[in-house]
Amino acid sequence: MKTLLQLFSILAFAVLFTADASIAQERGPGNGASPNAMVSQTVSNKSTITVTYARPGLKGRDMSTLAPSNKVWRTGANESTAITFSTDVMVGGEKIAAGTYSLYTIPGENWTFIINNKLSWGTQYDASQDVARIEAAMTTNDAPFMERFAIYFDELTDNKTHLNLHWGTTKTAVPITIE
Repeated sequence: MKTLLQLFSILAFAVLFTADASIAQERGPGNGASPNAMVSQTVSNKSTITVTYARPGLKGRDMSTLAPSNKVWRTGANESTAITFSTDVMVGGEKIAAGTYSLYTIPGENWTFIINNKLSWGTQYDASQDVARIEAAMTTNDAPFMERFAIYFDELTDNKTHLNLHWGTTKTAVPITIE
């Protein structure tokens, strides 16, 4: 009986430690230079998409120096941008299983969205963890000026929405469909 009680105590400690460790992985409060943000959209009354990211400002700098063309960008600042799908979805035609991923992009004339398994500090991108690479649905270089980087949803229908990235006068989007 004593052995069973010790085993139960060890198991209870392990469960509590694991819960503590998962809380420690949540995004911190950020800093004033790039405050944290979260945006969420429910589609089809059964699937929720949530994006957590940091919002850097241009502050007179050129966007191409902060998010260089044809190079993987952390899609924000600080930790990697996290995107969570509560159900399986189609992102620009690629099937993505429910779960939490990092969202990276490759800016350029046509942007590429990268869904990646590794959640980390944003500069620790690991291409071997890519789940999908999706070409952007559209890129606009004459959008209204946006000082702070923003991620938002629009074009909402009963089973689809667009995930938008907007910074400076550049706006790009990728469709997300719920089956």
